[in-house]
Amino acid sequence: MSRPSPPAAARSRLGEIRVDDLEDLARGAAFLGTGGGGDPYLGRLVAEQMIEAHGPVELLDVDRLPDHAQVYPVAMMGAPTVMLEKLIAGTEIGRALEALERRLGRKADAIVSGEIGGLNSLIPIQLAAERGLPLLDGDGMGRAFPELPMTTFNLHGVACAPMAVANERGEAEIIEAADAAAAETVARGVVMRMGGQLSMACYAMSGAQAKHAVVRGTISLALAIGRAIAQGRHCGDPFAALLKCLRATQYYSQAYVLFDGMIVDLIRETRRGFAIGRAVIESSAGAAGRLEVEFQNENLLASVNGEVRATVPDLISVLDRDSAEPITTERLRYGQRVKVLAVSAAPIMRSAAALRLFGPAAFGYALDFRPVEELNA
Repeated sequence: MSRPSPPAAARSRLGEIRVDDLEDLARGAAFLGTGGGGDPYLGRLVAEQMIEAHGPVELLDVDRLPDHAQVYPVAMMGAPTVMLEKLIAGTEIGRALEALERRLGRKADAIVSGEIGGLNSLIPIQLAAERGLPLLDGDGMGRAFPELPMTTFNLHGVACAPMAVANERGEAEIIEAADAAAAETVARGVVMRMGGQLSMACYAMSGAQAKHAVVRGTISLALAIGRAIAQGRHCGDPFAALLKCLRATQYYSQAYVLFDGMIVDLIRETRRGFAIGRAVIESSAGAAGRLEVEFQNENLLASVNGEVRATVPDLISVLDRDSAEPITTERLRYGQRVKVLAVSAAPIMRSAAALRLFGPAAFGYALDFRPVEELNA
């Protein structure tokens, strides 16, 4: 199986992540997170605190990682709606990592984000700063997904378990499971028992495994996207700047504005440890029309007037129509004026094996995946 290659726009000079980078990085990660990954504002606050206390974080190209290095992916797990009221303490992610290090008898040589999305792109920065470890420029999804098996780590045969989970009260557990699907089942029950959210360390891997399993360049890409939106605001058109940035990349280059309108209906509930629901957006251009987007933490399917226009694993992002600020699913509100963008996923996410893990059928949709560029030709 071929390794995930970096977006062209992400092959810029790697260096350090500083406090001044976090606002743009959080914005870009929220876009790539397709509505999920947790509230980026919370993660940004904790990452700022740790960088100010311990110094900037080295952003490391995967190819510079020794084959024998020990790499630990980390992330938050649970319903993003819970995280709005039950705030993270900032200590739980370190506790999860320490528990897994003890279980495996190996200290971390590098940290990698489990997914590139909102909070989950910033929590690894917090941990890397606190521990003085490099952060790999990449993640395990190239976007965000709601379930543990839905990663390129799993796709490339990296074992999900043993995994460690921890909460803000200092409680930690080790989960042993036969595979990622079993780990998801057990961990989801622990999430609900621990209050709807927790931190986790899982998919421990060697540097050699990381070189094949990590979707490369997504941290620096998130930074580039966030900067493009910010610069576009100063020039008067953040959407034009965003589309230009995306179309310069290797595999996020198929980017479309699907809809421009106002949210007129919103159904959202916390179920089975997920934020599940649907938003209905009506056209603000005078023409009759409506877009519906369905989500399970992340946006999964977008249809315009009943016609499917984008599905997982391609990216569907809802943004403020004036500022192009990405809006996570837990922040959607009635009356918001938004634009909806659809963007092509990385080729590794569209393979037959990948689609079995996180294509439309994996979420219960009775339809085959069709690329966003085909649906919007």
